[in-house]
Amino acid sequence: MAGERVTQVSRPGVPAHPSSPIPVHGQPIGSQVRVALGDTGMRIFPVILGGAEFGWTIDLAASHAVLDAYLQRGGNALHTADGYASGRSEHIIGRWLASRGIRDDVIVTVRVGGHPDNPGLGSVNLVRSVEASLRRLATDRIDVLYLDAATDGSTALEDTLATAEWLVESGKVRALGASGYTAMQLVEARILSSAGYPRFAVLDVPYNMLHRSDFDGDLRLIAGAQGLAVTPSQALEHGYLTGAHRDRSGLASTVRGSQLAAWMNRRGARVLKALDRISDELAVPTAAISVSWLLAQRIVTAPIVNAGLPGHVDQFVQGVGAKLGRTHLADIARAVE
Repeated sequence: MAGERVTQVSRPGVPAHPSSPIPVHGQPIGSQVRVALGDTGMRIFPVILGGAEFGWTIDLAASHAVLDAYLQRGGNALHTADGYASGRSEHIIGRWLASRGIRDDVIVTVRVGGHPDNPGLGSVNLVRSVEASLRRLATDRIDVLYLDAATDGSTALEDTLATAEWLVESGKVRALGASGYTAMQLVEARILSSAGYPRFAVLDVPYNMLHRSDFDGDLRLIAGAQGLAVTPSQALEHGYLTGAHRDRSGLASTVRGSQLAAWMNRRGARVLKALDRISDELAVPTAAISVSWLLAQRIVTAPIVNAGLPGHVDQFVQGVGAKLGRTHLADIARAVE
């Protein structure tokens, strides 16, 4: 899953639906705070709204309400995938962009390779995937195309980049992102770029304070050396880092329920306790603290966070303005050990 769904939760002193503008670095979120998306030339809000819930757990109307809430908070970057709800997520986002008339104001990022009709990153399927995504999104270009290496273990990287080169030159794609690539594959991709192939500018990798193994190490070093914009998915560890789920008895017998249950141990409880203390001190939701921790990692540009209700957006965007001090970061570091 790319990104993480926020589950609404409120605790004493921490409003779930703030009634006044939320400050971001001393400014209201509506003032449209932007950060550079690597060397793409694009500037985005520091939290990307993921569309994994659209067409899966929520319908078109509910999805549009979430998108409207994000836009109203100053958000301008969306992430979806051709495999989300078999393309329904893209269709919902496309309908929203068209009905609001704001396509030129929003950065649309798409991960491809996972749709059952066009699986993998082979030349033919990659072109078909992009064309299908463009139709569903009702747009003429994808701003950032994430190539999902996890869906294809056979296509040579050079072949994939050669196809991506045509997609960029034809104007169908503005910039490339990597997903599921190893550190060595990123090195290979950079070598190929010196021969004229398009460069990866963005990296999507599962990463949060509890789940660090996929990124920390060689991948992080290479991403930093190459100046990649890191947009972590699973930012809230399937919703656990919202603090809403603390008891196995309330979990459904689903994949997500199993994912949440996996953290209901001493370490998970210790982390939530630390987040609760910081949440109370800063008067922002736990989800906001989790997002703020990611933004405190200098290599992170913007995490991808999914939402199922407008109130979820209200919670996680507060992480942009929540400033974690050294003591806060140290408390979290001790808790996650």
